[in-house]
Amino acid sequence: MISENAKIGNNVTIHPSTVIEADVVIGDDVTIGAFCIIKSNVEVGSGSVIMNYVEIRSHTIIGKNCYIDSRVSTSGECEIGDSVTLRYDTIIARGCKIGSNCYISPRVMTNNLDSGKNSIGGAHIGEGCFIGTNVVLHHGITIGSKVTIGAMAFVSKDVPENETWIGIPAKPYKKK
Repeated sequence: MISENAKIGNNVTIHPSTVIEADVVIGDDVTIGAFCIIKSNVEVGSGSVIMNYVEIRSHTIIGKNCYIDSRVSTSGECEIGDSVTLRYDTIIARGCKIGSNCYISPRVMTNNLDSGKNSIGGAHIGEGCFIGTNVVLHHGITIGSKVTIGAMAFVSKDVPENETWIGIPAKPYKKK
């Protein structure tokens, strides 16, 4: 079901099982797969591909030429830059910001609540970052541009730009 208030661009392919709520704006040349749920007040940039079983909650902005793999979820109020890849089963928490040209590997999880269940806001990720498989990004952290985070890391503090971090808890990688 597609809301009457949705604004759909040219050459858009939407699987019939997908639900699109009111005030959604979808750019030109977008593909949206099966069993997706796109809540109200979402924008999807031109040339983006959204695969199957994706849930995009309200007030999420997805840039141009993004690839959103199957089973990705956003909690809403997220900003995803241009040419971003979000791989399978990734969770983007409320308030996350992801810069352009980032690659987020499968099963990355972000968080927006502290231990007292207070909403702090999700991670802010700079441009050109690579986040490895099964990484957990703590609430409220900032990751600078051109950062690499190794697989299975837990990032609990800010990461300066142009660095590689690995481990639990994540720390800067130093070549020997």
